[in-house]
Amino acid sequence: MTEPTRSQFLSLHLIETLAAVLPVRDENGQPKTLVFGGVERHMITSQARRRAERVHARNRANAGRGALSGRSMGVRTREWALLAARELESAHGWDRERALATTRAVLEGCGLKFGDPQKKTVANLTKVLVFAPSDAGTRIADHIAGQAAEIEGWRDTYLEAQARAKARAEAQKKARGAARKKAATAPEAEPEDNPAGAAVADEAVTPPPLPRATRDAVLLALAPRDAVDIALYGRFLAEIPDSPNVDGAVQTGHAFTVHESEQIEDFYAAADDAKLDRKRNALSFLDTADDSGAGMTGYQSLISGTFYRHAVLDRVQLRTNLRAAGMAEDEAEQAGSEAEREFVNSFVEAFPEAKKNSTASTGSLPALVLAFEGERPYNYASAFQRAVDEGPAQAGGEGPAGPAAVRRLLRHHTFVSARREDLRAAKVLTYDPEIDVLLGELGLPDSVSVVVRSEDLTP
Repeated sequence: MTEPTRSQFLSLHLIETLAAVLPVRDENGQPKTLVFGGVERHMITSQARRRAERVHARNRANAGRGALSGRSMGVRTREWALLAARELESAHGWDRERALATTRAVLEGCGLKFGDPQKKTVANLTKVLVFAPSDAGTRIADHIAGQAAEIEGWRDTYLEAQARAKARAEAQKKARGAARKKAATAPEAEPEDNPAGAAVADEAVTPPPLPRATRDAVLLALAPRDAVDIALYGRFLAEIPDSPNVDGAVQTGHAFTVHESEQIEDFYAAADDAKLDRKRNALSFLDTADDSGAGMTGYQSLISGTFYRHAVLDRVQLRTNLRAAGMAEDEAEQAGSEAEREFVNSFVEAFPEAKKNSTASTGSLPALVLAFEGERPYNYASAFQRAVDEGPAQAGGEGPAGPAAVRRLLRHHTFVSARREDLRAAKVLTYDPEIDVLLGELGLPDSVSVVVRSEDLTP
């Protein structure tokens, strides 16, 4: 059972400084922004943050590291038909065409829609991402292999009905086009009860339903089950109404700069190795005739700044999700505690990987993490509604944005906690030696303790 001294919500607040990065972009390749406090700020979306944290936790668990080592985790993909087909090939000896036709038909029979069959790149991909336990493809393949005769008989009937329905639709389309063309060329003609070329009503072509046992097996394979990251982050699958959705236990806000946005357009030039090698080894002027100019040039937008970000873990919802997935109360409590520790670690360490090779953005560590418990979520974005002025103190500024944001955040928390009795167990962590000195100078209240590891931010 959950200890009575623990509150329902764990709030996390973080200050981090980034230099010359581009962790997320809009449809035009530009940094995402928002207007807050009357000025434009750079923004790192919650979607980008959540995925980075989820994948970070999953990779650690799959590698046997972290609090969730050995736990079942999920995969969010459009490739479940491909994954199940590969399992049929490798584990059950099916040929690729047979396996893929069967897995796609089975998933379609459950209600999932696929891409245009005429386009090879999407023909076998579901139209929506499906977040399911990582072994879902294996489970689907095992069931198909065990019921091969029945399922392949259904598949052949299903595909035949699909082909007839497609042929009928094309014939009706042609008939309607012919009727419109005839009407356009003979406008004075009297309308006929059944114009030439019009589609004649015919018995509907209805594909046979998927055998009940197979449908149940596929829905069970795709169900959240004991995948801990699905319990944490939730999922929504509208295409299969009777496949359970999950209300996530994690709430994440968009990160934004505490000051006005600062952006540069970085011009780059890429060298052509072959051309430069030819010039370097040239034996005559003819070999260097085309050596001028770069191999490629362009621009990329980069941002710098100090960001505030925030997330909340609902401990009750997390354990409710784990219980709904079939865990006993004791197991749900243990898995919930492990998931909480790993979530905090991911919140501190994970970072979106866009442009990571050219900006080394994933090596960033936060200047400050503030964690505390409460009976409701607490968002401290309002502490930064007035943009930080990085000018010198003698000119009315607050100095560098990092220390200024730390001072504001802790002052804001001290002020709020004095008025909210449910706030307690506050802890702070820093990876910046200058901020560590600042914490000593600020004289933190007794209700706030300093820790040196992310694991210590939560009980």
